[in-house]
Amino acid sequence: MSAGDAESAAPRHRVAVTAVFAGNGVLFASLFSRLPEVQARLRLDEGELGLALLGGPVGLVGAVALAGAAVVRAGSRRVSALGAAGYAGFLALPAVVPGLPGLLGAMLLLGAASGVLDVAMNTQGVTVERRHPRRIFASLHAAFSFGALAGALAGGIAAETGVPLGAHLLAVSLLVGVTMAAAIRTFLPDADEAGSGPAFARPTGPLVALGAVALCALLAEGAMNDWSAVYLDQVLDAGPGTAAAGLAVFSVAMGAGRLAADPIAERSGAGRLARAGLLLAAAGFGAAVAAPGLPAAFAAFAALGLGLAAVYPLALRAAAAQPGMSSAPAIAAVTTTGYAGFLAGPPLVGLLADAASLRTSLLVVAGLCLLAAPFTRTIG
Repeated sequence: MSAGDAESAAPRHRVAVTAVFAGNGVLFASLFSRLPEVQARLRLDEGELGLALLGGPVGLVGAVALAGAAVVRAGSRRVSALGAAGYAGFLALPAVVPGLPGLLGAMLLLGAASGVLDVAMNTQGVTVERRHPRRIFASLHAAFSFGALAGALAGGIAAETGVPLGAHLLAVSLLVGVTMAAAIRTFLPDADEAGSGPAFARPTGPLVALGAVALCALLAEGAMNDWSAVYLDQVLDAGPGTAAAGLAVFSVAMGAGRLAADPIAERSGAGRLARAGLLLAAAGFGAAVAAPGLPAAFAAFAALGLGLAAVYPLALRAAAAQPGMSSAPAIAAVTTTGYAGFLAGPPLVGLLADAASLRTSLLVVAGLCLLAAPFTRTIG
């Protein structure tokens, strides 16, 4: 493909990969918005549900490294198709599996398929950006954020209006699965130069530094996802509905920040943006802890969303640009480290909250953001 052909093809490839990122977000949020009904159907207590949900990140982390190798061998278009088919195809399993072991197995399958799709679509996104006249990678992650928001809203409406769990998840599976399959047909066929390069990334100094940035960013994001509503409810005496709105504020701010990240990175530098983002996130945690009431807490959550918005996408993009290695294994390495932080964040906050207080545990997360800031010098 000539340079002119590549530039003319870039818009439709961008639309295609954006659709897959958004579809991934819809699938993710559609299931988690109906978790109370999954729990009620299987008569699980909170501990049993937590154990079953652990299967998702465990399956994801276990599949990510293999997905990177598969992309090197087969290309991101084929591996994206495999991951999307598995993720959409397994989505309705929690509505039909029997008991705790069945739900744990379903979450393992969903997590593994999600991990395969995650690495492949990010590799395709990097490849499309290389053929595009401007940065677009962070905007793809914005599509995931807004897709998740749409999935959560639709799931809430479905639950409120009495749409059966299985019917809802099956409908989402079919609609999103068909949409992603059509989009993937438009993916670049030669993404990441399938068939060449090492299948696994060497743990170079820059790659380790990028992994540290990703770990802290996703650890902070995981802490917000799981503990923001609890903090508002227990510490600031918000009602359940108001407490849930805190996560919505954080999510919308993160999506908006990702939309703005690409042009800001072009003007000011990606490393500077990532560093400023981590510092803003640390300040946001501090402001949330010091907030005297709900308006100040919501403002702090918005600052947190804006601060964390670009950090993980910028770390992935920088990993894909590392010399001497293929994009997919480098992305897989940083993804594995990042999701380890995402997995560790919520229980870490919980343990620290038990030992001291929830405010103290959130300040520790703020400190980790500060510690990660110097590592952003590896982001170009």
